[in-house]
Amino acid sequence: MTNTPHDALFKAAFGNPAHASALLREILPAEVCEAINWSTVVAVPGTFIDPELRPRQTDLLFSVEIAGTPALIYLLLEHLSTVDNSMPLRVGDYVIRIWKRRAKREGLPLPLLVPMVICHARGGWTGPRVLHELIEPPPASLPGLASALPNLELQIFDLGGLDDDALRGWAMQAFPKLTLILLRDARDPQRVLQNFERWRALFLEILTAEHGADAVAQVLRYIATVVGQMRFDEFHATIHAQLPEAEEIAMTIAEELHQRGLNQGRIETLTKMLTKLIKLKFGPLPP
Repeated sequence: MTNTPHDALFKAAFGNPAHASALLREILPAEVCEAINWSTVVAVPGTFIDPELRPRQTDLLFSVEIAGTPALIYLLLEHLSTVDNSMPLRVGDYVIRIWKRRAKREGLPLPLLVPMVICHARGGWTGPRVLHELIEPPPASLPGLASALPNLELQIFDLGGLDDDALRGWAMQAFPKLTLILLRDARDPQRVLQNFERWRALFLEILTAEHGADAVAQVLRYIATVVGQMRFDEFHATIHAQLPEAEEIAMTIAEELHQRGLNQGRIETLTKMLTKLIKLKFGPLPP
Protein backbone atom coordinates (compact mmCIF):
# COMPACT_ATOMS: atom_id res chain seq x y z
CA MET A 1 0.00 0.00 0.00
CA THR A 2 1.39 3.41 -0.96
CA ASN A 3 1.61 6.29 1.49
CA THR A 4 1.98 9.40 -0.66
CA PRO A 5 1.30 10.52 -4.23
CA HIS A 6 5.08 10.52 -4.83
CA ASP A 7 5.27 6.92 -3.64
CA ALA A 8 2.39 5.83 -5.86
CA LEU A 9 3.75 7.47 -9.02
CA PHE A 10 7.36 6.38 -8.48
CA LYS A 11 6.42 2.75 -7.86
CA ALA A 12 3.96 2.69 -10.76
CA ALA A 13 6.70 3.84 -13.11
CA PHE A 14 9.87 2.25 -11.74
CA GLY A 15 8.52 -0.85 -10.04
CA ASN A 16 8.60 -2.15 -13.62
CA PRO A 17 12.09 -3.72 -14.06
CA ALA A 18 12.35 -2.54 -17.69
CA HIS A 19 11.67 1.07 -16.66
CA ALA A 20 14.02 0.81 -13.68
CA SER A 21 16.73 -0.62 -15.92
CA ALA A 22 16.38 2.30 -18.34
CA LEU A 23 16.79 4.75 -15.46
CA LEU A 24 19.75 2.91 -13.96
CA ARG A 25 21.52 2.81 -17.33
CA GLU A 26 21.42 6.62 -17.30
CA ILE A 27 22.43 7.30 -13.69
CA LEU A 28 24.85 4.53 -12.70
CA PRO A 29 28.57 4.87 -13.51
CA ALA A 30 29.38 3.54 -16.99
CA GLU A 31 31.70 0.84 -15.61
CA VAL A 32 28.90 -0.53 -13.43
CA CYS A 33 26.43 -0.50 -16.32
CA GLU A 34 28.85 -2.52 -18.47
CA ALA A 35 29.15 -5.16 -15.76
CA ILE A 36 25.36 -5.61 -15.33
CA ASN A 37 23.44 -8.34 -17.14
CA TRP A 38 20.30 -6.27 -17.76
CA SER A 39 18.21 -9.29 -18.73
CA THR A 40 18.44 -10.49 -15.10
CA VAL A 41 16.84 -7.45 -13.39
CA VAL A 42 13.93 -8.59 -11.18
CA ALA A 43 11.95 -6.59 -8.59
CA VAL A 44 12.24 -7.82 -4.99
CA PRO A 45 9.14 -7.13 -2.85
CA GLY A 46 9.29 -5.34 0.48
CA THR A 47 10.47 -2.06 1.96
CA PHE A 48 13.29 -1.30 4.38
CA ILE A 49 12.20 2.17 5.51
CA ASP A 50 11.08 2.87 9.08
CA PRO A 51 7.28 3.43 9.21
CA GLU A 52 7.65 7.02 10.44
CA LEU A 53 9.82 7.85 7.42
CA ARG A 54 7.62 6.30 4.75
CA PRO A 55 5.71 9.51 3.95
CA ARG A 56 9.11 11.04 3.10
CA GLN A 57 10.74 8.23 1.15
CA THR A 58 10.03 5.47 -1.32
CA ASP A 59 12.26 2.48 -1.95
CA LEU A 60 12.60 -0.25 -4.56
CA LEU A 61 14.93 -3.24 -4.51
CA PHE A 62 16.04 -5.26 -7.53
CA SER A 63 18.05 -8.45 -7.86
CA VAL A 64 20.49 -8.47 -10.75
CA GLU A 65 23.61 -10.17 -12.01
CA ILE A 66 26.76 -8.02 -11.88
CA ALA A 67 30.01 -9.39 -13.35
CA GLY A 68 28.44 -12.84 -13.44
CA THR A 69 27.52 -12.79 -9.74
CA PRO A 70 24.09 -12.32 -8.06
CA ALA A 71 23.77 -8.79 -6.68
CA LEU A 72 21.20 -6.21 -5.52
CA ILE A 73 20.42 -2.61 -6.52
CA TYR A 74 18.55 -0.42 -4.05
CA LEU A 75 16.67 2.67 -5.29
CA LEU A 76 15.64 5.22 -2.66
CA LEU A 77 13.51 8.23 -3.60
CA GLU A 78 13.90 11.09 -1.12
CA HIS A 79 10.91 13.42 -1.47
CA LEU A 80 11.52 15.93 1.29
CA SER A 81 11.51 19.62 0.41
CA THR A 82 14.83 20.00 2.26
CA VAL A 83 17.98 17.89 2.37
CA ASP A 84 18.28 15.39 5.22
CA ASN A 85 21.87 15.52 6.47
CA SER A 86 21.56 12.12 8.12
CA MET A 87 20.99 10.37 4.78
CA PRO A 88 24.36 8.52 4.69
CA LEU A 89 23.55 7.03 8.11
CA ARG A 90 20.02 6.03 7.09
CA VAL A 91 21.10 4.50 3.80
CA GLY A 92 23.77 2.57 5.70
CA ASP A 93 21.04 1.28 8.02
CA TYR A 94 18.89 0.20 5.04
CA VAL A 95 21.86 -1.59 3.46
CA ILE A 96 22.51 -3.51 6.69
CA ARG A 97 18.82 -4.47 6.92
CA ILE A 98 18.83 -5.81 3.36
CA TRP A 99 21.99 -7.82 4.00
CA LYS A 100 20.66 -9.19 7.31
CA ARG A 101 17.41 -10.31 5.68
CA ARG A 102 19.29 -11.92 2.81
CA ALA A 103 21.76 -13.64 5.20
CA LYS A 104 18.87 -14.99 7.29
CA ARG A 105 17.22 -16.47 4.19
CA GLU A 106 20.22 -17.61 2.16
CA GLY A 107 23.26 -17.47 4.44
CA LEU A 108 26.68 -16.07 3.59
CA PRO A 109 28.40 -14.67 1.58
CA LEU A 110 26.51 -11.38 1.30
CA PRO A 111 25.55 -10.21 -2.18
CA LEU A 112 27.06 -7.10 -3.74
CA LEU A 113 24.66 -4.20 -3.07
CA VAL A 114 24.54 -0.88 -4.94
CA PRO A 115 22.40 1.81 -3.21
CA MET A 116 21.19 4.81 -5.27
CA VAL A 117 19.44 7.88 -3.83
CA ILE A 118 17.11 9.90 -6.06
CA CYS A 119 16.59 13.36 -4.61
CA HIS A 120 14.16 16.14 -5.51
CA ALA A 121 14.72 18.56 -2.63
CA ARG A 122 14.52 22.27 -3.36
CA GLY A 123 17.90 23.59 -4.42
CA GLY A 124 19.30 20.12 -5.09
CA TRP A 125 21.41 17.89 -2.84
CA THR A 126 23.66 19.95 -0.56
CA GLY A 127 24.10 17.51 2.33
CA PRO A 128 26.82 14.99 3.24
CA ARG A 129 27.50 12.19 0.76
CA VAL A 130 29.90 10.17 2.91
CA LEU A 131 29.10 8.55 6.27
CA HIS A 132 32.44 9.68 7.74
CA GLU A 133 31.33 13.31 7.22
CA LEU A 134 28.85 12.79 10.08
CA ILE A 135 31.57 11.80 12.57
CA GLU A 136 33.45 14.26 14.77
CA PRO A 137 36.41 14.37 14.84
CA PRO A 138 36.76 13.32 11.17
CA PRO A 139 38.15 9.76 11.07
CA ALA A 140 40.70 10.80 8.43
CA SER A 141 42.17 13.33 10.88
CA LEU A 142 43.54 10.52 13.07
CA PRO A 143 46.10 8.22 11.40
CA GLY A 144 44.92 4.65 11.04
CA LEU A 145 41.39 5.31 12.31
CA ALA A 146 39.44 5.78 9.07
CA SER A 147 39.96 2.19 7.96
CA ALA A 148 38.70 0.94 11.34
CA LEU A 149 35.26 2.58 10.96
CA PRO A 150 32.47 1.54 8.58
CA ASN A 151 31.89 3.99 5.77
CA LEU A 152 29.48 4.53 2.87
CA GLU A 153 29.46 7.04 0.02
CA LEU A 154 26.07 7.92 -1.45
CA GLN A 155 25.43 7.63 -5.16
CA ILE A 156 22.93 10.48 -5.70
CA PHE A 157 20.86 11.32 -8.75
CA ASP A 158 19.62 14.88 -8.27
CA LEU A 159 16.35 15.49 -10.12
CA GLY A 160 16.85 19.24 -9.69
CA GLY A 161 19.66 19.08 -12.22
CA LEU A 162 17.69 17.00 -14.71
CA ASP A 163 17.91 18.76 -18.08
CA ASP A 164 14.88 18.55 -20.38
CA ASP A 165 16.93 18.30 -23.56
CA ALA A 166 19.13 15.55 -22.09
CA LEU A 167 16.07 13.66 -20.87
CA ARG A 168 14.56 13.65 -24.37
CA GLY A 169 17.57 11.69 -25.54
CA TRP A 170 17.31 9.00 -22.87
CA ALA A 171 16.42 5.50 -24.05
CA MET A 172 13.37 5.37 -21.83
CA GLN A 173 9.64 4.98 -22.42
CA ALA A 174 7.32 7.97 -22.13
CA PHE A 175 5.69 7.05 -18.80
CA PRO A 176 8.91 6.89 -16.71
CA LYS A 177 10.22 10.02 -18.48
CA LEU A 178 7.11 11.96 -17.57
CA THR A 179 7.31 10.61 -14.02
CA LEU A 180 10.81 12.07 -13.58
CA ILE A 181 9.64 15.44 -14.94
CA LEU A 182 6.69 15.58 -12.56
CA LEU A 183 8.71 14.51 -9.52
CA ARG A 184 11.15 17.28 -10.38
CA ASP A 185 8.53 20.00 -10.97
CA ALA A 186 5.69 19.07 -8.61
CA ARG A 187 6.50 21.80 -6.08
CA ASP A 188 6.00 24.48 -8.75
CA PRO A 189 2.29 24.28 -9.74
CA GLN A 190 2.57 26.91 -12.46
CA ARG A 191 5.51 25.13 -14.06
CA VAL A 192 3.57 21.87 -14.16
CA LEU A 193 0.49 23.46 -15.71
CA GLN A 194 2.46 25.51 -18.20
CA ASN A 195 4.45 22.46 -19.30
CA PHE A 196 1.38 20.40 -20.15
CA GLU A 197 1.54 21.46 -23.77
CA ARG A 198 5.34 21.14 -23.85
CA TRP A 199 5.13 17.49 -22.87
CA ARG A 200 1.97 16.74 -24.83
CA ALA A 201 3.85 14.31 -27.12
CA LEU A 202 4.81 12.20 -24.10
CA PHE A 203 1.20 12.05 -22.93
CA LEU A 204 0.06 10.94 -26.39
CA GLU A 205 2.82 8.32 -26.55
CA ILE A 206 1.70 6.95 -23.19
CA LEU A 207 -1.93 6.80 -24.32
CA THR A 208 -1.03 4.64 -27.34
CA ALA A 209 1.05 2.17 -25.28
CA GLU A 210 -0.27 -0.99 -23.63
CA HIS A 211 -2.18 -0.05 -20.45
CA GLY A 212 -1.61 3.57 -21.50
CA ALA A 213 -4.92 4.86 -20.13
CA ASP A 214 -4.03 3.50 -16.67
CA ALA A 215 -0.62 5.19 -16.81
CA VAL A 216 -2.11 8.54 -17.88
CA ALA A 217 -4.67 8.23 -15.08
CA GLN A 218 -1.80 7.67 -12.62
CA VAL A 219 -0.02 10.79 -13.90
CA LEU A 220 -3.13 13.00 -13.86
CA ARG A 221 -4.10 11.75 -10.39
CA TYR A 222 -0.63 12.74 -9.18
CA ILE A 223 -0.93 16.20 -10.74
CA ALA A 224 -4.40 16.81 -9.34
CA THR A 225 -3.29 15.70 -5.88
CA VAL A 226 0.10 17.41 -5.66
CA VAL A 227 -0.27 20.69 -7.54
CA GLY A 228 -1.55 22.82 -4.68
CA GLN A 229 -5.23 23.50 -4.10
CA MET A 230 -6.21 23.34 -7.75
CA ARG A 231 -9.96 23.71 -8.28
CA PHE A 232 -11.65 20.98 -10.28
CA ASP A 233 -12.79 23.47 -12.93
CA GLU A 234 -9.20 24.70 -13.37
CA PHE A 235 -7.91 21.13 -13.60
CA HIS A 236 -10.57 20.29 -16.20
CA ALA A 237 -9.93 23.46 -18.18
CA THR A 238 -6.21 22.72 -18.38
CA ILE A 239 -6.80 19.19 -19.68
CA HIS A 240 -9.53 20.36 -22.08
CA ALA A 241 -7.25 22.99 -23.62
CA GLN A 242 -3.93 21.15 -23.72
CA LEU A 243 -4.73 17.42 -23.66
CA PRO A 244 -8.31 16.84 -24.84
CA GLU A 245 -7.48 13.19 -25.63
CA ALA A 246 -7.33 12.54 -21.87
CA GLU A 247 -10.36 14.65 -20.89
CA GLU A 248 -12.56 11.68 -20.02
CA ILE A 249 -9.83 10.22 -17.80
CA ALA A 250 -9.35 13.60 -16.13
CA MET A 251 -13.06 13.96 -15.38
CA THR A 252 -13.11 10.51 -13.76
CA ILE A 253 -10.17 11.49 -11.55
CA ALA A 254 -11.75 14.82 -10.66
CA GLU A 255 -14.90 13.00 -9.55
CA GLU A 256 -12.80 10.55 -7.49
CA LEU A 257 -11.03 13.40 -5.71
CA HIS A 258 -14.28 15.28 -5.23
CA GLN A 259 -15.90 12.21 -3.66
CA ARG A 260 -12.83 11.68 -1.48
CA GLY A 261 -13.19 15.26 -0.26
CA LEU A 262 -16.87 14.73 0.52
CA ASN A 263 -16.10 11.55 2.45
CA GLN A 264 -13.36 13.32 4.42
CA GLY A 265 -15.81 16.09 5.22
CA ARG A 266 -18.34 13.56 6.51
CA ILE A 267 -15.70 11.95 8.74
CA GLU A 268 -14.69 15.31 10.19
CA THR A 269 -18.35 16.22 10.83
CA LEU A 270 -18.98 12.89 12.56
CA THR A 271 -15.83 13.29 14.67
CA LYS A 272 -16.93 16.74 15.85
CA MET A 273 -20.40 15.42 16.68
CA LEU A 274 -19.06 12.49 18.70
CA THR A 275 -16.58 14.72 20.52
CA LYS A 276 -19.39 17.09 21.48
CA LEU A 277 -21.56 14.25 22.80
CA ILE A 278 -18.69 12.80 24.84
CA LYS A 279 -17.94 16.22 26.38
CA LEU A 280 -21.63 16.69 27.30
CA LYS A 281 -21.71 13.35 29.09
CA PHE A 282 -18.22 13.13 30.62
CA GLY A 283 -16.91 16.71 30.69
CA PRO A 284 -13.73 18.12 29.12
CA LEU A 285 -11.52 15.63 27.36
CA PRO A 286 -7.90 15.15 28.41
CA PRO A 287 -5.24 16.04 25.80
